[in-house]
Amino acid sequence: MKYLFVLLLAGCLDKLEPDVGMLTHAPCTNTDSDPAHDVSFAGGVVPLLKEYHCASCHTPGGKTPIGVIVGGLDLTSYDTLRAGGARSMAQVIVPGNACNSVLFQKLEPGPPYGARMPLDGPEYLETEDLVVISDWIIEGARDN
Repeated sequence: MKYLFVLLLAGCLDKLEPDVGMLTHAPCTNTDSDPAHDVSFAGGVVPLLKEYHCASCHTPGGKTPIGVIVGGLDLTSYDTLRAGGARSMAQVIVPGNACNSVLFQKLEPGPPYGARMPLDGPEYLETEDLVVISDWIIEGARDN
């Protein structure tokens, strides 16, 4: 009798997983969208940080520096960005691996913890802008 129950249960295991619905966005991949083009920190990433007003929360002199005060992430310079925040630390950017980089995770839909950035969004980064950040990280996250 015990073996019959185990066999019946084994046939139903695939039905025990929850139905959580369709994916809301494509899964992350560590693939450079354009390997022939290198993304520059100064020319590609910094303009996006400015366009989306990241410095207003993530610099000590920002309009509402809650991102520095609470999260510890300071976007004043490349070095302070690479130092990470209170939770992210060195994981803020994992060169070559955008999917495991907290910076990228917090910008894309469905961050693994906390709120999606920018905190006062939407407006969130457009897909093509997320690709720039991702490509920069995948290419090594250089200070170029």
